[in-house]
Amino acid sequence: MITRMSSLFLRTLREDPADAEVPSHTLLVRAGYVRRVAPGGYSWLPLGLRVLRNIERIVREEMEAFGAQEIQLPALLPREPYETSGRWTEYGDNLFRLKDRKGGDFLLGPTHEELFTLTVKGEYGSYKDFPVTLYQIQTKYRDEERPRAGILRTREFLMKDSYSFDLDDAGLDHSYRQHRDAYIRIFDRLGLRYVIVSAMSGAMGGSASEEFLAESETGEDTYVRCLESGFAANVEAITTTPPPAQPFDDVPAASAHHTPNTPTIATLVDYLNASDLGRTFTAADTLKNVMVKTRAPGAEEWELLAVGLPGDREVDFKRLEASLYPTEVALLEESDFEANPFMVKGYIGPGALIANGVRYLVDPRVVTGTVWVTGADKADHHVVNLVCGRDFTPDGTIEAAEVRVGDPSPDGAGALVAARGIEIGHIFQLGRKFADAFGLDALGPDGKPVRITMGSYGVGVSRLVAAIAEQSHDGRGLIWPRAIAPADVQLVIAGKDEAMREAAERLAAELDAEGVRVILDDRKASPGVKFADAELIGVPTILVVGRGLAQGVVEVKDRRSGEREDVAVDAVVARLVEITRD
Repeated sequence: MITRMSSLFLRTLREDPADAEVPSHTLLVRAGYVRRVAPGGYSWLPLGLRVLRNIERIVREEMEAFGAQEIQLPALLPREPYETSGRWTEYGDNLFRLKDRKGGDFLLGPTHEELFTLTVKGEYGSYKDFPVTLYQIQTKYRDEERPRAGILRTREFLMKDSYSFDLDDAGLDHSYRQHRDAYIRIFDRLGLRYVIVSAMSGAMGGSASEEFLAESETGEDTYVRCLESGFAANVEAITTTPPPAQPFDDVPAASAHHTPNTPTIATLVDYLNASDLGRTFTAADTLKNVMVKTRAPGAEEWELLAVGLPGDREVDFKRLEASLYPTEVALLEESDFEANPFMVKGYIGPGALIANGVRYLVDPRVVTGTVWVTGADKADHHVVNLVCGRDFTPDGTIEAAEVRVGDPSPDGAGALVAARGIEIGHIFQLGRKFADAFGLDALGPDGKPVRITMGSYGVGVSRLVAAIAEQSHDGRGLIWPRAIAPADVQLVIAGKDEAMREAAERLAAELDAEGVRVILDDRKASPGVKFADAELIGVPTILVVGRGLAQGVVEVKDRRSGEREDVAVDAVVARLVEITRD
């Protein structure tokens, strides 16, 4: 079927949308693929829906290639299963909650582990029924506080989520590898540049967890990798290798010093080095104590938490949240300091924290025998030669410090380098978390119940449209990989001559007969407008019927490389069939 621009529901824009932050947002709106309806909510117009459906098709093909079966569950879900799993509370404000006319509690599904578990429990009960893998491609809902970047971070999005159900851990390992391999095939077919990184399981729970990240400077996820070994991980999943414990028998006793006007690490280091203390200090010699408050799911009261880390590091709030999940974390307000006068801003030390029962967690680098300069719990005073394990004992360690380029790789193979990416897939070995919550068992061959073990695997289908656009564009517009493009060829009539129009119509019909998808720009617009729209829309091949027709040739342009070639009119259909089937 030929798509005619004269009747296509499409309006391209010359100006960038005012709220656009990233190239994909700008170009998908300008090219008429999507339109904003509300914060975090977008309509898909005909060309955009074609790209989306092409991605869905590839995802389905690769899922079904290894035996996964598609089902469809509702997006409107009852509260009870999420109460049972604990996620009605754990998800907090990210859930869209609503009541029906009878006062019953419902939610719009952010993910479907609970319902898939109950579905399998309701249908299967024997070891002979397993293993099984089910999947769906369905709209999900999360009440993002700050939806941004067009369709990259929305409140309503299309996702493929699949779930494996196995009798034992060896079966789960096999299902996990099947999904991992399928994801590699999917993203390779989509022409993406991506990395696979170790990740945190977060709300999903479970053990093994990996993310697939599309390489992009506009991505929200920072990941690090070791070039020597190939190790890669999301920064939230990085673990710090602690140094060995240090001897401290010859360290002088801790002593408090008057350090006026030193509320920051920089001012403190300058003051110490200007004093006669017999050594040179750096920010890494200081112990910074950062105060936050935490609240467990379902709890009403907040509790204080102190995080101690070397003064040359900052707290990475995302790492802190990941380490404490599902506990909620917030920065302190002025009223919190007023209610706890032992906390002296800029001069907080372990002494007052421990004495007042504040939970005190430290960076793994703070080991027994390490010597620190830190707050003395008194304005304009710090303690020098405070030794961990001698003068204070923390309650434990926490991964909350920023990960920096040059840090040692956790595998010991070299230094870390950093980059940014867009999360496009995530795979988890859930284990028995949800099977335990809902009592998902199968009778084994001996008649005894076997607790099923599960995996959960997601692909952001609608987000993939934006991720591909981020990687595949130039200054003139989008450049779609052929596998997902809305057409194979955009045919531009570069003139008003009737012979040009007749030749274009004939070529479009011949290409269509060969199975080549064609967009025919048969509008009465100027050639300049048609060329600009063709490059903006991003179909892989542009065919121009113009002045060369008088000499029996037409122009074929490759949208990605920009290469042009003149091809004889009677040979161009065969040439384009060859190009589109490469």
